[in-house]
Amino acid sequence: MKLSKQQNGNVAIAVYGASGHTGKFVLSELARRGLKAVAVGRSAAKLVQTGIQAAEIREAFIEDANSLDRAFSGVAAVINCAGPFLDTADPVAAAALRAGAHYLDVTAEQGSALSTYETFDNDARQAGLVFIPAMGFYGGFADLLVSALLGDWVAVDDIRIGIALDSWHPTIGSRNTGKRNTARRLVVANGQLSPIPLPAAEQEWKFLPPFGLQHVIEQPFSEISVVNRHLRSIEVHTYLNETGHRDVHDPNTPPPVPADETGLSAQRFMVEVVVRKGNEARHISAFGRDIYAFTAPLVCEAVQQVLAGKARVHGAQAPGAVFGALEFLDALASDHLSFETLGV
Repeated sequence: MKLSKQQNGNVAIAVYGASGHTGKFVLSELARRGLKAVAVGRSAAKLVQTGIQAAEIREAFIEDANSLDRAFSGVAAVINCAGPFLDTADPVAAAALRAGAHYLDVTAEQGSALSTYETFDNDARQAGLVFIPAMGFYGGFADLLVSALLGDWVAVDDIRIGIALDSWHPTIGSRNTGKRNTARRLVVANGQLSPIPLPAAEQEWKFLPPFGLQHVIEQPFSEISVVNRHLRSIEVHTYLNETGHRDVHDPNTPPPVPADETGLSAQRFMVEVVVRKGNEARHISAFGRDIYAFTAPLVCEAVQQVLAGKARVHGAQAPGAVFGALEFLDALASDHLSFETLGV
């Protein structure tokens, strides 16, 4: 699904945090799709030095609302790639709303996603805009998998999300977010958002090959906030394998490095979801490469579908409420993702 050439030429998408690791992938993906990008950051000189792919470069400062208004003037959508999102999401989303632009970000922070839902839902709905926080690997991706798996089930008893990484080399942005995001994480327990029990639960998870049996530790990300936004389940829990957990918590783990000319790292991931209702269970497993790079086609597919008029609802929403989940995942499958479902 692509916009017409005429639309492609006229529609501008602002990428805030364009010089960051994920922002560069997003700009490249927008260019690959023939979409006009406006790169926005604190330093135009730095953006030029990085050799970014953008039709225009603009400066803006998170503490300066007027500069954000200038940066987003005339754009149809804003993609926020600048963390920590606890600091950037509200001012960038507010500026997008003033500009009459759709807003998407890629936060893994539960508090940030919850704030976007609570603060902007009504105003975005009234303006006919779509605001989607956490439209990245952590958050929106799991929500799309869960939504695809539920199918005709309106409410379920239990949702378990398992994430297996063969390594996790965190970016500087991830490091900064970890320092800033000190709130106790939330899960859904007994149908309510609740603080995660401590110490975190540990168990064994049998992933599909090539990961196989993995020791996992409960570590919820923004997908808990996102799934709970529109789906009904008594329990929702996320588990990260021991390798990923160890790497990201080790201050000596280096940042990601490109493995080839595409700029992607060699990292491989698998996300599995198991949903149970009574005695029935459904399972979906997705496999791909480089969690940071994979966020780019996720958020770019979302913005492209929104601009093409495919959003089913307006306001601050979860991706599974905005899009047809299976159709969305199918759009990614050929280039970025392989997945299979059982029991649907």
